[in-house]
Amino acid sequence: MKLTGKTAIVTGGGGGIGRATALRFAKEGAKVVVADIDSVNGEETVKYIRELGGSSFFVETDVTNPEQIKELIEVTVSKYDGLHIMFNNAGIGNSEVRSVDLSVEEWDRVIDINLKGVFLGIKYAVPELIKSGGGSIINTSSLLGLKGQKFVSAYNASKAGVVLLTQNASLEYGKYNIRINAIAPGVIDTKIIDNWKQNERKWPIISRANALGRIGTPDEVANAVLFLASDEASFITGTTLSVDGGGLTF
Repeated sequence: MKLTGKTAIVTGGGGGIGRATALRFAKEGAKVVVADIDSVNGEETVKYIRELGGSSFFVETDVTNPEQIKELIEVTVSKYDGLHIMFNNAGIGNSEVRSVDLSVEEWDRVIDINLKGVFLGIKYAVPELIKSGGGSIINTSSLLGLKGQKFVSAYNASKAGVVLLTQNASLEYGKYNIRINAIAPGVIDTKIIDNWKQNERKWPIISRANALGRIGTPDEVANAVLFLASDEASFITGTTLSVDGGGLTF
């Protein structure tokens, strides 16, 4: 197994890409700490991991709160005696409106969760990864962190910020054997696209707007995260891996 003896934290682990990755990590031998603001779904992920015979526990976490992220790291290290993988995955979308019609409050909330949450995850995970002799951080960006799209200004900005933050951190901490990469999923079958599915005009277009002509699954993204977390990606850092079915080239 690829992650035997490793401890991993997955934020946003209550569903979608986070849950799929938490389960994938567990199947590969990692002890997995599931962090989410949603305790019901977070605990459900833990239950699934334990049913697989894995070791896991849940920590209710608001990724915009520095004290809660700090506590998440401390509890993980205390229970599992170290940290090796940090998956900064928690994120939200924004209302599809023109930039001038987006409220300042919603802008702040999207930036706080999608970008500040990643910053805090890096900030508090790095010291523990150094103590462990190195490790891997994976941050969730998006296809829309690599190209603009109308009506999602906060999401575009936050996810683009993740790409550059990932590069910055990889340069700062590579000397400690810490690899820091990002993934950029395209249209993936998670709750974040529920509204798109209800749009009878747009959905047939959106659902096929890539080279493969279909949407992706959380498991397909989880496979990419596992690769970046594992020693198979030992010479990869500072990169953003597109998991979008060719959406960026479409």
